[in-house]
Amino acid sequence: MAEAPGAREADDGERAAELRAAYLGQTARLPWSDLAVHFAGGRMIRVAPALDLVEVAVQLGLDNVARFQAWTEAGEVRPATDDDARGWEANGATLWAVVAAPWVLVQPLPEEPE
Repeated sequence: MAEAPGAREADDGERAAELRAAYLGQTARLPWSDLAVHFAGGRMIRVAPALDLVEVAVQLGLDNVARFQAWTEAGEVRPATDDDARGWEANGATLWAVVAAPWVLVQPLPEEPE
């Protein structure tokens, strides 16, 4: 039996809305010390400040390969590096974080005005 036109898009839209609501409820500002274990486990993804952290998590949950490939090629989404970790440790950083299992997505907080 063939799917009705637009049925798949409606299902994806509903799933995206569910994921968005879940990830919004799970997003928090966390100190690097609470996140370091996820970096050590190789499960941390750094998201550029220009992107919406929750939207990146939603697209990961939807397995949107094309979107992730574009972000990766632009350097906007990438694995956290040793240099990232050293900087966050040295500065006692607090990061926005959300779990999109098995990944932990992190985003540096905007610089505070002086």
